[in-house]
Amino acid sequence: MQAEVQSDVRKNPRRIAFILRRTSPYVKTQDDGRVMTYPTALSRFIIALEVAFVLLVWISLLANAPLEGMADPMHTPNPAKAPWYFLGLQELLHYFPPMVAGVLVPGLVVGALIVIPYFNINIEGESLWAKDRKRRLMIIGVALVLFCIFLLAFDVIVALVPTILIGGLMLWSARFSSESPRLFHRWLASKPLSFWIMSWFLIELTILTVVGTFFRGPGWSWVLPWQS
Repeated sequence: MQAEVQSDVRKNPRRIAFILRRTSPYVKTQDDGRVMTYPTALSRFIIALEVAFVLLVWISLLANAPLEGMADPMHTPNPAKAPWYFLGLQELLHYFPPMVAGVLVPGLVVGALIVIPYFNINIEGESLWAKDRKRRLMIIGVALVLFCIFLLAFDVIVALVPTILIGGLMLWSARFSSESPRLFHRWLASKPLSFWIMSWFLIELTILTVVGTFFRGPGWSWVLPWQS
């Protein structure tokens, strides 16, 4: 053990302190910038809420959003589409059973995003390839191949394309490090696993929603929006 003069507990949490009779122990440190909840943060929240409210009212006055007629169970529209924020799940229901598309797939993705950060607690978000690069590369490669086979078995091409794109970028980022000469390569190498899962989830959800909104016609058949 080495004794040194240091009073910042954040840099050196373990140290030996010599306290003389005529002195009292004290710690010198510099606090990070803080914002008080009231009134600083609360006032910002209220201002942001008012701006969002005014913006939504302004959009509602400019854009007309008429409602359809009363629902008639004897004459249902074809296709009967869910609201746009559920069309991604409705598109998945076209390929998978309801339990898989509505519960299992979204539940696994959300559960992974919640659980993954607790495997290695790192405030700054440690890179996926920071440790055990070869082992992680093998595990992720096998998982991607199995997942692509699963999508091909159900003929889910709209989900297969973004999976190959994100998986290819993730595996490609293993070639680079934080000291790579190019900024884009360093950016790829610094991303944690949660970033790749969230990127895949957002791209997948966007594509499924767009397909369900514009490319599905009567009987949930594939149609081109500019020809219908």
